[in-house]
Amino acid sequence: MHENLKYPIGKYIVQPFSNTLFAEWLIDIKNLPQHLENAVLNLDEVQLDTAYREDGWTIKQVVHHVADSHMNAYIRFKLGLTEDNPTIKPYDEAAWALLSDTKNLPINISLTLLHSLHIRFYELLKNMTVDDMDRTIFHPDHKKQFTLWELLGMYAWHGKHHTAHITSLRERMNW
Repeated sequence: MHENLKYPIGKYIVQPFSNTLFAEWLIDIKNLPQHLENAVLNLDEVQLDTAYREDGWTIKQVVHHVADSHMNAYIRFKLGLTEDNPTIKPYDEAAWALLSDTKNLPINISLTLLHSLHIRFYELLKNMTVDDMDRTIFHPDHKKQFTLWELLGMYAWHGKHHTAHITSLRERMNW
């Protein structure tokens, strides 16, 4: 049960390139802000401060985390498209989730940010070529090179993953 709460849609699995999957993932990126906003609709402060699982983040932290993560994603794609295998800057997402902007600001700030960010992210992604998808970034924490295709799949999954944390909690709590 714990694994289902942690990974409600399963773990991300790298997929080979296909035009069909590319189109699906673009739609996932485009629609994430609205799906996330729908997932938190009408939740009160007590509900927003509820963790989606034991030792997990609160819904409020999840929403702010998605904004933090996808800002980093957007920058990583821009670096990958303009530099030769750039080394990206990792960040401590758990520590970021404890900072004052996450604790003190309402989630609508991050939802608004995500709506604007994903308009730009979608525009960037939809114009990428197959050759662009083969471009790489280097992640020093993983000591691994990732293609932009792999990153696209990961971030498409990431948005659905965290949205499912919220929607599955709502179902369990009957909210």
